[in-house]
Amino acid sequence: MAEKTLSPRRVLAELTYDAPSIKRGYAGQTLYVNLSDNTIAARPVTNLMKEKFIGGRGFDLYLLWHGVDDDTRWDDPENEIVISSGPCGGTTQYPGAGKSIAAAISPLTGVPIDSNAGGHFGPYLKFAGWDAIEVQGKAEQEVIVFVDAPAGRITIEEVPADAPTDTHVLGKWILEHYAESESDRQQMSFVSAGRGSEHSRMGCLNFSLYDRRRQDLRYKQAGRGGIGTVLRDKKVKALVVRTFPIAGNLNAPADLGLLQETGAEMHQEVHDYDPVQNRMRSRGTPYLVQIMDDYDLLPVHNFKFGTHPDTPKINGEVWEARLTQGLPDGCWYGCTVACAHAVDGYVVRSGPYKGQAVIVDGPEYETVAGVGSNCGIFEPDAILEINFYCDTYGIDTISFGTAMAFAMECYEAGILDEAKTGGLELTFGSADDAIEVLHQMARGDEFGRIFGMGIRGMQDYFVEHYGADAQFVRDIGMQAKGLEYSEYMTKESLAQQGGYGLTNKGPQHDEAWLIFMDMVNNELPTFEDKAEALHYFPMWRTWFGLCGFCKLPWNDVVHPKNKLSPEPQKIMHHVENYQKIYEGVTGTAVTLDDIITMSERVYNFQRVFNIRLGYGLRQHDAIPYRSAGPVTAEEYESRAERYDDQLREWLGLDPAQMSLEEKMAAHRQYRTERYQKLIDAVYARRGWSNDGVPTLEKLRQLGMDLPEVVAVVEKHL
Repeated sequence: MAEKTLSPRRVLAELTYDAPSIKRGYAGQTLYVNLSDNTIAARPVTNLMKEKFIGGRGFDLYLLWHGVDDDTRWDDPENEIVISSGPCGGTTQYPGAGKSIAAAISPLTGVPIDSNAGGHFGPYLKFAGWDAIEVQGKAEQEVIVFVDAPAGRITIEEVPADAPTDTHVLGKWILEHYAESESDRQQMSFVSAGRGSEHSRMGCLNFSLYDRRRQDLRYKQAGRGGIGTVLRDKKVKALVVRTFPIAGNLNAPADLGLLQETGAEMHQEVHDYDPVQNRMRSRGTPYLVQIMDDYDLLPVHNFKFGTHPDTPKINGEVWEARLTQGLPDGCWYGCTVACAHAVDGYVVRSGPYKGQAVIVDGPEYETVAGVGSNCGIFEPDAILEINFYCDTYGIDTISFGTAMAFAMECYEAGILDEAKTGGLELTFGSADDAIEVLHQMARGDEFGRIFGMGIRGMQDYFVEHYGADAQFVRDIGMQAKGLEYSEYMTKESLAQQGGYGLTNKGPQHDEAWLIFMDMVNNELPTFEDKAEALHYFPMWRTWFGLCGFCKLPWNDVVHPKNKLSPEPQKIMHHVENYQKIYEGVTGTAVTLDDIITMSERVYNFQRVFNIRLGYGLRQHDAIPYRSAGPVTAEEYESRAERYDDQLREWLGLDPAQMSLEEKMAAHRQYRTERYQKLIDAVYARRGWSNDGVPTLEKLRQLGMDLPEVVAVVEKHL
């Protein structure tokens, strides 16, 4: 493809290659790029990698482990960004098989973060001949890494000074300078961040897809943990791939007929039951907003409350009316769940793009709950404004929403005031001021600079500089391991408290979502029951990230026959579908036990990786008390009848004879001790020591007693 000359593109390094034939989901090689010395190299995918790490998140962690040192921090040149889609990534015959998984050492947590995204980059990269891309080092100037499969060429290119950074503008620039035709646009995808990622620790990655019906770009986010911050710290404008024309056999599957047969059954299930269940095809994940409110699970005012009378202003019906996709949208070819909706023609009302009509991708449930109800903002246009700017600036909407709710409570508690915020009145519901903080983050100035540190950074800053009560800000700051909570209330679900606190990467719902099993349906009455759920479901969900699957087709559209199965929460007929898809692609038949073991290997490896970097022990599995119970009198009194009844039932106390302070103290002691007992049960079930270290026996059982892994573990046993 001839290069355009509208703006100079100076090649700093180049590698020519012949794209290998994909075999049963694998290209057989990974791409290594070092920006410090402009190295570009192909590295083999070994049998060990495929057998023990599978792909996706597994490949990410394996490559990252071997790229960093024990003392590597997020902004060291040795830190890497690794992206892989897994062997089943790019499958077009089954819904939700186009995920990319990114990993790096996180600026927020200091340990490996993994985050998944839709869009086209991961599958396109594989079809271009690479099972993963591994980016290390730091460039001296802004660069683009361009993988051009049809040309058989990979380049590191210096970016002109006039090239934009914000994603929605950069995307148009990339198409203008790298795409020669409409087919190029369809065969091209890129990963970028934005100005906000440069000045905060909660930067996200934007994964592009070219929407053929709109004839425009859209973006899905790998939002968690600040990987976008790492990308901009390395001076990468974008990672760009141009691949071959998309077809249904590019994975070279072992049994295409099995894929087609299994997929056809699932497509019919989506067609028949989605309209009467969650309506993903018409409203996407915001269908959850009203359901969470109905069950007192929607975060409101920094997770103090679980419901609000204004929720109908931002529930699923509102968003279904605002979405403008017409036909259902999907973020990968062949996905009939098609939940990737957008609002076209939104006119920006603030900031550098004021007055422009733009596409706002989403909003997703997490965004509506995070920047909406959790901040007391029940204005759809304000949520869209924040959603748009978070995306184009490269800011995780979950971290932004949860951190803003924390800042708002600190403001209302008197820790912050207008003198400290530069004149901003950050009370709950202050949409315009919240949006201004977002613009300050993009500029790297004023209160936005402090806010961009994330909750853990703000906690330390407020104590040191503003004299905040350390216990109070720890209690109300909804972060664990340094990562902001995603948007579910957990006070009455001990299992979900563990589902957040006992993750490797920090509190993210993609590992375990157990609230309905635990709180609503009371299916996990004992510690052992909860521990079993906190073993099975994180392992099952980990497998999606190894293979390149989205979890939504597993449990958001369900055949009615599932209610009659012995374990309906596992949705076993869908589990069987995934077994067939994996076998159809790779040629390897797997049982459910095999799947869990595959995940356990990677999960325990990631735990040891955390320990290697100085974290990953029991003390690091702590949660903020608000995750477990009421911190303030206002919280207690909002549910006084419930909490008083619990004192009678759980502790045999008479609340009528107790002061409010005594009642809250009794709850705190009981709930805190209960969480520690849960940790004991989960560690025992997972085969970990009392301090949270995988035992040598467990590693041998899994075949993960690799010398470098054992060397880390032996220091802590």
